[in-house]
Amino acid sequence: MKIATAEFVRSAVDESGWPKDRLPQVAFVGRSNVGKSSLINSLLNRKGLVKTSGTPGKTREVNFFKINGDFYFADTPGFGYAKVPGKLQEGWAPMIEKYLRGSERLCLVVYLLDIRHEPGENDFMMEEWLRDTGVPTAHVATKADKIGRGSRAKNLRVITDALGLPAGAVLEYSATTGEGKNRLWDAIRTSIAAPPGA
Repeated sequence: MKIATAEFVRSAVDESGWPKDRLPQVAFVGRSNVGKSSLINSLLNRKGLVKTSGTPGKTREVNFFKINGDFYFADTPGFGYAKVPGKLQEGWAPMIEKYLRGSERLCLVVYLLDIRHEPGENDFMMEEWLRDTGVPTAHVATKADKIGRGSRAKNLRVITDALGLPAGAVLEYSATTGEGKNRLWDAIRTSIAAPPGA
């Protein structure tokens, strides 16, 4: 997809801060340090639009970015980082869940998992939330360039089996090389073409 404009719009901690127009929204969720910011920047061909950090847990609100004036990307806080204070983590979960369940214009959730690691307890909880909401989900295994091609099939199988997904349901992605970018854009284009409530 050709990206003409991509701009940060606002941060929100509850529904009062969600965009009020009727444009479709695509949310990005995943554990802390899974590479959400890097993936979004890669999709948009922007190096610093979404701030990346070496400190997991830095994103603490839902950040909305308007793309081409036609739809939004929503970057949600990463979950599961042990060094983030417990009370803060407890606040994130309801905030993310409320957005996933309550946004009437949410048309796709891009669920990021690190291809190098098996899903953990928080990943299972997120998968359950997503299935409960019924919002279409694109499962993406990030950091594909960090392991050899010979290990990828095995690692992907571990993820798909753990989450109870069919074979081929998880897309490999590398924000460094751009691998998987076109396939993910295909999923995004399909979702925003027929958003809920259209």
